Amino acid sequence: MSYCANVFNVMIASPGDVASERSIIRDVVYEWNAVHSSQRKTVLLPIGWESHSSPEMGAAPQSIINNQILEKCDLLVGVFWTRIGTATDDFASGTVEEIEKHVESGKPAMLYFSSQPVAMDTVDLEQVARLRAFKESCRKRGLYESYDSHSDFKEKFYRHLQLKLNQHPLFKVAEDEMISEVTESKTPLPNLSGEARVLLKEARQDPHGTILHVRYIGGTDIQTNGKNVIPSNERREIAKWEQALEELTVQGLVVARGHKGEVFELSNFGYQIADMIAL
Repeated sequence: MSYCANVFNVMIASPGDVASERSIIRDVVYEWNAVHSSQRKTVLLPIGWESHSSPEMGAAPQSIINNQILEKCDLLVGVFWTRIGTATDDFASGTVEEIEKHVESGKPAMLYFSSQPVAMDTVDLEQVARLRAFKESCRKRGLYESYDSHSDFKEKFYRHLQLKLNQHPLFKVAEDEMISEVTESKTPLPNLSGEARVLLKEARQDPHGTILHVRYIGGTDIQTNGKNVIPSNERREIAKWEQALEELTVQGLVVARGHKGEVFELSNFGYQIADMIAL
């Protein structure tokens, strides 16, 4: 079943040595959507330069990525291990530029640094040194998280993602507004008497959605769903149920079909209201 939802872009910012972590982030985001999106009316869309950028000329590559992707993202997840990436004109790397510009815009960023073991003869020591300097600068400006395995990263990120979506004003305000819009857009229940509500619910159960108003010498019947809803032939009782039928007609919940005023059928609006009524 379709539903309206707020869509938030989740930017994955990372150098090339954490491909597994990028996959984990996507998996966690998709898992969050599967569990929470329908109820929370919120959908997270993981994005990255490798999947959401397109060829373009006329500017530096990182500037193009910033314009095509970064400026449109709402939450950024940054991950590092042994590399910081290739330097840009103004920043230590493209990944760092994405993080710094995102933080400057006032939107939330979540940073993770891997402490997984690595053979030192396989790493670029200059990259390690520059990464260490960036990590130290982050320590002075906020909170980041370390992890020692892929399973540890997945567990921590899933927990942190839920906390972020539950607590950060960006997501709370958007969720509250969506819930308010959905609530306000619901069809209001018309003011109906108890008899009218019962008659409408019974007609909803009738295979043809039909109500018969039958007058005869011995009294009056209002029949639907194989039964007469009038409990007795007292005129006062009959009048209450005739008024109920009139209410449904005036409200557009049933439509008169017979020229003698004996046959009525549920309208589409009538079915919708009947589904909403709880007796």
